[in-house]
Amino acid sequence: MNNTIKSTFSFGILLVTVGLIGHYFNWSQANIIILLGMLFEMYAALLFIWNKIKENKK
Repeated sequence: MNNTIKSTFSFGILLVTVGLIGHYFNWSQANIIILLGMLFEMYAALLFIWNKIKENKK
């Protein structure tokens, strides 16, 4: 697995965790932070799938 995928996935997990903690403390931007975390997670998943497709075509 690529380091870019690992770091993007880890940053997404961090954002989701911070957003959940913020949601617990009623922060107004907590939902935006959670959504950004999910966006980074989907981006990491797409990169992973794209790399697997490229490997299979070789």
